[in-house]
Amino acid sequence: MNRILIVEGTGYLGKYLAKASVSQGCPTFVLVRPAKVADVDSSKEKILQELKDNGIHILTGSLDDHNNLVEAIKQVDIVISAVAIPQHLDQFNLIRAIKEVGNIKRFIPSEFGNEVDRVENALPPFQRVCDTKKKIRRAIEEAGISYSFISANSFMAYFVDYFLHPRKKPEPMDVVIYGDGLTKAVLNLEDDIAAFTIRVANDPRTMNKLVIYRPAENVMSQSELVSLWERKTGRTLHRVYLPETEMVRLSQTLPHPDNVRISVLHNIFVKGEQTSFELGYEDLEASELYGDYKYTTVDEFLDTCLLSEPETKLTSF
Repeated sequence: MNRILIVEGTGYLGKYLAKASVSQGCPTFVLVRPAKVADVDSSKEKILQELKDNGIHILTGSLDDHNNLVEAIKQVDIVISAVAIPQHLDQFNLIRAIKEVGNIKRFIPSEFGNEVDRVENALPPFQRVCDTKKKIRRAIEEAGISYSFISANSFMAYFVDYFLHPRKKPEPMDVVIYGDGLTKAVLNLEDDIAAFTIRVANDPRTMNKLVIYRPAENVMSQSELVSLWERKTGRTLHRVYLPETEMVRLSQTLPHPDNVRISVLHNIFVKGEQTSFELGYEDLEASELYGDYKYTTVDEFLDTCLLSEPETKLTSF
């Protein structure tokens, strides 16, 4: 099996990717930033220990340390970046190191959201994020590095927690609806995104291709999500509508990173750019590529929320 390096393997998605990699039999390495004494994070230490317990090799290094990156990359066949948005531009350093080493069979940059080459005229804070991802894509292509680009759309557990707050007791009766609530989005469970990504990384069919994660059962509007939760809980939630005009205003007035968050919500749940295009001949769709994999539907995930509180979901904008 190919040896896989997860860059920022203790981050929001990185830990899922690392566990999926080792569970699929790949010798797995994670690159983590060296911790400063003042920044020791008990939750990160716990994740590191869990990764070690699963037989994952921990490498310490920084994206601004070229020699360190080169030494890490020499040990593996595939590199998957899971850096958060604030570190996206640092991936140019990763590209240079991969180009120098010359042994990498596949590089997957940190995207895992919308199909950025189809995002145009988003609200400026989110458009800037997408434009950075496009620059990374073009740099990879120009460097002649074998790649797979991933559009995983929306993180299911994150958005269920963000919209419905199943961890809060008592659960709030108000739910914010963005726009009219009818726009379709794609919600994929983080574990499934990770499992699909490891398969993509090892699959010769996906070399130098875009892979979109759009399983039919997980295409759903926010109103449909809320209604499904109401049926399961027997509760009626009070819908508080945030109109598009107010979202645009907030994107202009909120401080960073809140302006990015509201712009992402606008693009996904008002503009609908995850489902605004038909998949073309060149587009590969993950649930069709890997029909043997049983992904989790939104309906099934909400059932698990009824049985046990989901863990806190935090990600960086």
